[in-house]
Amino acid sequence: MIRFTDVSFTYDGADRRTLDRVDLTVGEGELCVVVGPTGSGKTTLLRAVNGLVPHFTGGRLSGEVCVDGRSTRDFPPRELADVVGVVGQNPAATFVTDAVEDELAYTMENLGLAPAVMRRRVEDTLDLLGLHELRDRPLSTLSGGQQQRVAIGAVLTAAPRVLVLDEPTSALDPAAAEEVLASLTRLVHDLGLTVLLAEHRLERVLPFADTMVLVPGNGLPLVVGPVAEVMTDSPVSPPLIDLGRLAGWDPLPLSVRDARRQVGPLRIRLEGRQPTSAPPIASGARLGSLAKVSVRYEEVTALDGVDLAFHAGEIVAVMGRNGSGKSTLLSQLAGVRRPTAGTVEVVGADPAGLAPRDLVTRVGLVPQDAGILLYGETVADECASADHDTSLPPGTTASVLERILPGLPPDRHPRDLSEGQRLALALAIVLAPAPPLLLLDEPTRGLDYPGKARLVRLLAELAAEGHCVLMATHDVELVAQVATRAIVLAEGEVVGDGPARDVVCHSPVFAPQVAKVLAPDAWLTVDEVRTALLEEPVRG
Repeated sequence: MIRFTDVSFTYDGADRRTLDRVDLTVGEGELCVVVGPTGSGKTTLLRAVNGLVPHFTGGRLSGEVCVDGRSTRDFPPRELADVVGVVGQNPAATFVTDAVEDELAYTMENLGLAPAVMRRRVEDTLDLLGLHELRDRPLSTLSGGQQQRVAIGAVLTAAPRVLVLDEPTSALDPAAAEEVLASLTRLVHDLGLTVLLAEHRLERVLPFADTMVLVPGNGLPLVVGPVAEVMTDSPVSPPLIDLGRLAGWDPLPLSVRDARRQVGPLRIRLEGRQPTSAPPIASGARLGSLAKVSVRYEEVTALDGVDLAFHAGEIVAVMGRNGSGKSTLLSQLAGVRRPTAGTVEVVGADPAGLAPRDLVTRVGLVPQDAGILLYGETVADECASADHDTSLPPGTTASVLERILPGLPPDRHPRDLSEGQRLALALAIVLAPAPPLLLLDEPTRGLDYPGKARLVRLLAELAAEGHCVLMATHDVELVAQVATRAIVLAEGEVVGDGPARDVVCHSPVFAPQVAKVLAPDAWLTVDEVRTALLEEPVRG
């Protein structure tokens, strides 16, 4: 169904190839996962499937890409729309209508389908992706995760034979992500749809995948094969695979169920041991608070009477289903708009009443779409502008960026960066003025596991320096690694607030993989298990 034959691609102005002599075949009815480090070329590989590379991006392409017998050299993207459906990393950028149901019907209208067919497919898609309650909602009022599902649905209504998705679950809560992946699996099994998707959160997708493509980057050849084979030596692996390697399991588990079948001997080795406790919730200076805060958007109540306080030294994870109010909570602390009711305070001031220059020294917000903070021509321009706008010494922002993502080319245009690279750049811009309160909305979206590890170290350092980090996230593995406190929102209300270990271990939805495998014991990470095993007494 998809065939790459000796494909190489170089972006205009780049000094090396992004894709180098790629040979790849993805058969009909396969769900194939593309993995690799941030910036390795995964998105470029996906965009080549429908001809966006090179027809839209420019650059030099050699070799041939064929989809269902059509060469992308001869057929531009618009002439492949009936065969290939593409959902990018930023779903909102693809919307062309104002309401959910209209967006689902738009592609079919362009294809000239009969009204009866359009109506039936819209209803099927609403049910398939759990969107029926949103059918009349304006797209502008949807959460990031809801927008992601609408974007997937808009592509599915055209009934393509190939579906290409770039980070399809990055903005979804765990339950919604599993629903989407299960829906894609049904399409693969029941309709023979071929699905090619890139995903950094492998813990979510491995149980559903048939085959895997590892894109190592740096000119190294692709590794293609069954998931278990590729994972054996892959430098990119989820916690479950790392736990299996640590415990010496063979075969490596691809699902929590597989792991629980092999966990008996590991439980015995861990008997009598307790995981290292996370630091207690900080009692330092209060850096931010909400008192009786309610926020309403027309008929939608995003926050309802919320009372919370945040202190120096805390790393707080805000969790909850898509649309539960997480992003709204962060935007209130960032002074984006005043609440409908209640009061908000950040470092002794109302953030909505502060001038921008004063605000950035108190609170920094990295939104879900980090690209909206970027407007320069190059990475170096962005860093220099950030230093100038906040009266920082030249080179300050660039130095912070090097800590977060070393080696990012300073002459690269932000538009040509991967989602993870744009996030790192935006994070550096916000961190450079060293605001006491740092707000991150889905901070690991687009980050690979090494990038996430660097972020975890950076957040821990910031907390140790007296900052308060507040992150809205669906990434339960990030919460397990670094959060000291977890807050759970539901329909705008706080339904859980306490030490992160207690909150996530008692949740069947928000528990990380290690916690699910070793339950009822409260282990969160592979590193905790590794530390405990290293302390085992030597048996004679």
